[in-house]
Amino acid sequence: MKRSDLIWTLIGLCAVVASCFLLYREVRNISLDEIAESLKAIPHLNWLLAGAATFGAYCALAWYDRIAIAHLGKKISWRFITLCSFTTYALAHNIGASVFSGAVVRYRAYRTKGLTPHEIGILIVFCSFTFALGTLFASGCVLVLQPELIHRVLDVSPLVSVAVGSTLLLLVALYVLGSWLQFKPWKFGKLHVEYPRLRIVGRQLLAGPLELACAAAIIYFALPAAYNPGYPVVLGVFLASFSLALLSHAPGGLGVLEVSFLAALPEIPASDVLAALIVFRGFYLLLPFALSLIVVLGFEWGQWRLKRSEVQNPPLP
Repeated sequence: MKRSDLIWTLIGLCAVVASCFLLYREVRNISLDEIAESLKAIPHLNWLLAGAATFGAYCALAWYDRIAIAHLGKKISWRFITLCSFTTYALAHNIGASVFSGAVVRYRAYRTKGLTPHEIGILIVFCSFTFALGTLFASGCVLVLQPELIHRVLDVSPLVSVAVGSTLLLLVALYVLGSWLQFKPWKFGKLHVEYPRLRIVGRQLLAGPLELACAAAIIYFALPAAYNPGYPVVLGVFLASFSLALLSHAPGGLGVLEVSFLAALPEIPASDVLAALIVFRGFYLLLPFALSLIVVLGFEWGQWRLKRSEVQNPPLP
């Protein structure tokens, strides 16, 4: 492990400890029975809708890889890309990007499809940038269209929200303009970044916000109808809390999401908020994590059998 990896791991652990302490102060008077009752109160239809939103989120994540493959000019089956992307994000979301970024999974998988280490590196960076671009675009739209939502996170004027949101959208617009006019590549030392084709950029601007919108919808469907503040509010709070969770490097945003949502949604009973986040963690994090382990074991078993077959039956000279 590199020294930087160790530092970020320690930062993530500190963030978890601090968030769990703050979370304990918020929920120490809430019993497990109250949370269980909140979970039971979620209608069956909403469980199904939350499951559908989870499916949509992971389809959008698979689209990240598909877009990156198209940018590289390669052709790989949707099935393979979907399994690779699903496994990568399911592991990274739970273990933490600072410890296990998913690069190992992608490297092992895409090397079997003939991609070079350099191409795999570009793919990984491209997928991360697609997510960042989607976050900027979605956050900018929310801050401009719903400026009053910033009061739930920061005690500042809505004009600040509009100004920040406009700046984010301007950055996105500059990226689109650079792709359209094919600006010169960026050079930072050994790093050489070229603008993708405009068609690729258009797909990025759809895939990124779609994944975030579906992930936020899981929490929205799990909240009680009587106190539900509406989808735009849930999306805005989710973008802020999810960004904090990523910056903290806490595995799965443990504690960070809970503290952020409890602070930003004071009108909703804390037990209902926690129940909604339990649904989110179960659908978006834990269930995919369990399934991804099966996929990894199946892949490694297949690779082992292939190598064994090659050893026992070497090709004729």
